[in-house]
Amino acid sequence: MTIDEQLEHLKKGTVDVIREEDLRKKLERAEKTGKPLRVKLGLDPTAPDIHVGHTVVIRKLKAFQDLGHTVIFLIGDFTGMIGDPSGKNVTRPPLSREEINVNAETYKRQMFKLLDPEKTELRFNGEWMDKFGAADFIKLCAKTTVKQILERDDFTKRLNEEKPISLHELLYPLVQGYDSVALNADVELGGTDQKFNLLMGRNLQREYEQEPQVIITTPLLEGLDGVQKMSKSLGNYIGIDEAPNEMFGKVMSISDELMWRWYELLTDLTPSEISNLRSEISDGKNPRDTKVNLAKSIIADFHSLEAANEAEEEFVKRFVQKEVPDEIEEKVVAAGSYALAQLLADTGLAASKGEARRLIEQGGVKINGEKATATNAEVAVRGDGVLLQVGKQKFLKLLG
Repeated sequence: MTIDEQLEHLKKGTVDVIREEDLRKKLERAEKTGKPLRVKLGLDPTAPDIHVGHTVVIRKLKAFQDLGHTVIFLIGDFTGMIGDPSGKNVTRPPLSREEINVNAETYKRQMFKLLDPEKTELRFNGEWMDKFGAADFIKLCAKTTVKQILERDDFTKRLNEEKPISLHELLYPLVQGYDSVALNADVELGGTDQKFNLLMGRNLQREYEQEPQVIITTPLLEGLDGVQKMSKSLGNYIGIDEAPNEMFGKVMSISDELMWRWYELLTDLTPSEISNLRSEISDGKNPRDTKVNLAKSIIADFHSLEAANEAEEEFVKRFVQKEVPDEIEEKVVAAGSYALAQLLADTGLAASKGEARRLIEQGGVKINGEKATATNAEVAVRGDGVLLQVGKQKFLKLLG
């Protein structure tokens, strides 16, 4: 790629590039000297796994890796014990080093589903921060002002609302910023919610007489609902360790409009290629087929192309050809007659007996392929079994 082509490739799906002219100079220098850029992405392992929303910025790190640059995946084992205040209106509960280490092992395994482990520099900020003494922290704190720290939106909002801010939270941006000094980073990546922390790294590098890093931020991916950012707590996420069939079904459930956002942020397609796909749909192509290709692309990234093809076949069976899946969970119960609503609640096919009744009334429950119509229906379970289906994706075979 030419430098212009590299810039366009790296800018795809980004929000901020601070500053683009600096990035151009760094890329030109790397090409001229043969010395690759040092590109850093830091993540605190505060949760045990990663969802596809996290991979938006990881894909950008991979883009630099594919261009031959040195990518640094930094695990915040030290900063994770502080807790990033970004986007929080209350103080995060602290995690122990033991909890951090367990989560870090999961992060390492999951990150290398996208990155080449042979070409990735894996670091922990405990390498240098654990060696910091009281005097070192005082020197670091002297590199910025209270006013600069309190300019952070999260802190300003909490002050205005008279909500407490713990002193250790004020140190978080400084510690994350110092990581860029310790690693002599040329570029740092992060979500838009990390912009303040990334700018702190740029400022601290100046204070330590290093060339300031370029900052690249990526947007926060909307979840399955297409409204709020993807989050485990909101239940609108796809975990990268989820089964291919589960991932496929979730992608197919998103809106057609959200599909384009996901194409932009979760695939390597260029803007012009995505534009061509839009044109095909405008010309009459079924958007479902385009969504199928998106689902397969995402599954192939985290499993395999074979798994993606199998997930498509299973989806076609279940939802297009209206067939039941090849593999259905089986459960043995005592032979006898059961009230359907209670049975659905007891087996977990419905959250409660009341929800079970609503599902039956709405026509969302089938017994051996036949739609149940009465909320007080009885189900006879004998040795040959009964197939229960709730909605389009929940199946359970009961054996007497």
